[in-house]
Amino acid sequence: MAINQPTAPLLFDRALLTRRQDRARKREPATFLLDRVLGDIDERISAVKRDFPVAADIWTPGEGFSSRGRFTSLIRITAPESQETLDLQPESLDLAVSALAFQFVNDLPGVLAQIRRALKPDGLLLAAMIGGDTLTELRQSFAAAEAELEGGVSPHVAPFADLRDVGGLLQRAGLALPVADIDRVMVRYDNAFALMGDLRRMGATNSLIERRRTPTRRATMLRMAEIYARRFADPDGRIRATFDVIWLSGWAPHASQPKPLRPGSAQASLEQAVKKAPRI
Repeated sequence: MAINQPTAPLLFDRALLTRRQDRARKREPATFLLDRVLGDIDERISAVKRDFPVAADIWTPGEGFSSRGRFTSLIRITAPESQETLDLQPESLDLAVSALAFQFVNDLPGVLAQIRRALKPDGLLLAAMIGGDTLTELRQSFAAAEAELEGGVSPHVAPFADLRDVGGLLQRAGLALPVADIDRVMVRYDNAFALMGDLRRMGATNSLIERRRTPTRRATMLRMAEIYARRFADPDGRIRATFDVIWLSGWAPHASQPKPLRPGSAQASLEQAVKKAPRI
């Protein structure tokens, strides 16, 4: 009897996301966050004392990632509009990088598993995604304004993965030496509408499938901006916006990598160590 495999819930309208990102690129894109992340990726790769002959840039928006002289081949994979599949051969990559794309993935465990299969032994995944408390100020302000004026709350800001979840997904994908860390970027704006303008120029406005289908009322928008300014403004009147960049890295397993000690393999017990410690 065939067993139906569970499928990931569809949170994002990827076709809509692609249209909005394309529109942003054709106008005046806001790339300050992406530029920062791409520069950090370059620095992190430079800190690894080895070359990566075959690399893939997976779904990075805009012009994508390009590092100086570290690769023989760099494969650029553009983001899909529907199926989140990677056309990569098993054990074909020395390095996989991705910048600010994974936060819009419906099945991140599945994508990480595909990358793990595509990495050669001792191949590296290095990616950055938006997560954590990103745009928490905007989320709270919208919720308060809608609850006050409309008697309910609709999703305006996508849900984001937290650091612990991402670390668990790296392990679940079978990556060795998994590391997840966070870089908090605080950006200041004149008002909430200036922030929302930047989100449009990033192509990062609401692409949730369960998004509100009718325009938000003008009164609600104005009230949201008032609440935002009251709760999250600095003394000079400018508002703060949080962007949390979650970094994730892991290696395809290889015999040369450090191994954790087996349970019970320690040569001395904690009790013995305490007894031998000098007393003060």
